[in-house]
Amino acid sequence: MNYILFDGPARNALLPFTFTRPVADILVGIMTIRQKWEAHLGSTTTTLTEEYLSEKFPMVELEENVMINASFLPNAILADMVSDLGPNQAIFRRDDVVAFYANDEQESVDFDDYEIIEYKGEVITIENTWDIFSNNGAAIREDFQFLTEDRKSQPIPKSVNVIAPENVFIEEGAKLEFVTLNASTGPIYIGKDSEIMEGSIIRGPFALCEGAGVKMGAKVYGATTVGPYSRIGGEVKNAVLFAYSNKGHDGFLGDSVLGEWCNIGADSNNSNLKNNYEEVKLWSYETESFAKTGLQFCGLMMGDHSKCGINTMFNTGTVVGVSVNIFGSGFPRNFVPSFSWGGSTGFTTYVTKKAFETARLVMSRRNVEFDEKEEAILEHIFEESKKWRKE
Repeated sequence: MNYILFDGPARNALLPFTFTRPVADILVGIMTIRQKWEAHLGSTTTTLTEEYLSEKFPMVELEENVMINASFLPNAILADMVSDLGPNQAIFRRDDVVAFYANDEQESVDFDDYEIIEYKGEVITIENTWDIFSNNGAAIREDFQFLTEDRKSQPIPKSVNVIAPENVFIEEGAKLEFVTLNASTGPIYIGKDSEIMEGSIIRGPFALCEGAGVKMGAKVYGATTVGPYSRIGGEVKNAVLFAYSNKGHDGFLGDSVLGEWCNIGADSNNSNLKNNYEEVKLWSYETESFAKTGLQFCGLMMGDHSKCGINTMFNTGTVVGVSVNIFGSGFPRNFVPSFSWGGSTGFTTYVTKKAFETARLVMSRRNVEFDEKEEAILEHIFEESKKWRKE
């Protein structure tokens, strides 16, 4: 069977992260949503997404296809239901479509003509940006159980101070000495060729993905994921860093999500709780206004290729777009459009020529090419985000 992950209605609610990727390639837990589905189904997937992303994330359509709503994270029961789908069948959870069968001759899909199979079980969904960190603890637990079942961890070094060692899994090539791991509050996954430096204190649930690192003396609270080849230091709580991002120095990052190729300057901090303890509002790209999150704790949402200088201070519930450069004293406003350059005193446009030069240098340090596909995606975002910049 050919499996295709589609963005679904959540795509706009997941901006700025879906500016540069399909919903399927959001990291939550230990794996991206795509990696979870592929692991559960035992099959590769392709993507139905925005046209400007389709060259990098193409769709392959065959005679028989199963379309999967990428906002839903798989579990064993749901994956079995999806793999069993046949012609004119669809899986719904309440009013939301989870997956449906489609053939290459169908010009449209009318679910009134389908046999509807209802899924009544529990499932994790990612429908808003804050769902990424809010559901991260549960996603780590599910991924940990799936990835470690019937497998043996590498031995925990004798110098490591560990609580609940049965909830710690260390992949081959990982390095850690003289650190404290408390897995009594949730599992701790230490990925292939990753490193936790001396003096770090980590409380689960926690995921350190392949090639990622924790700097010396870091304090990491639960429900945190450090994506592939990313780095963290200082104090981190309930945060998700996608691949190749750095928060390597002292300072606080909490209840936050960073996209790929982000960098947080030394001694930078974000607020995750308002002084009056009221519900946090976040900028909504759908309504072009600030929307309620239902959360008391909510920090920083930062899109790909964005960076901040040393001692940057972020207000509670700040949304930063793609390719933003923030610096200077004071608090920048809590919505910074893509391709902005500046800080609390104001912003100018971060022109694509300079932004691309930086992206090319940053990516080359990790032996990743900034190619024509990446450039075309960022060019599109630059044009699309003009309406939010004051030019």
